[in-house]
Amino acid sequence: MSVLRASLCSLLVLAGCTAAQDDGPVTPEYLGVKTALLDGDLVNFMVRLRGSDTPEAVEKYAECAAAQYALIRGYSFARLVRTNVSNQAGTWAADAVYTISPDLPRGLATIDAVVTVADCGTSGIPTV
Repeated sequence: MSVLRASLCSLLVLAGCTAAQDDGPVTPEYLGVKTALLDGDLVNFMVRLRGSDTPEAVEKYAECAAAQYALIRGYSFARLVRTNVSNQAGTWAADAVYTISPDLPRGLATIDAVVTVADCGTSGIPTV
């Protein structure tokens, strides 16, 4: 009887630990965007955020910034050239370069600025 009781107590303790560890989804804290025009239609975006377990959140943040920047400049499209992502002490940083253009650019990583900015707003991701 003592072994059964000990086993039940152990299961209850484990169940309690599992429930206590689940704090729900974490909302990223967006730490800002720095923009630099490199050459004509080539733009560099430096973005940072905290509160994400994966780099996809900071990459999406850079995409949102690029889409809004394109609209501000009177363009409709952007194309990703490259993104470098790093994580230091829980803060994600992305150094992303995009081209912006009035017409759909060649390439696979193109974004429609109007659609992307609307999606960012729906997702709660800030733009420039």
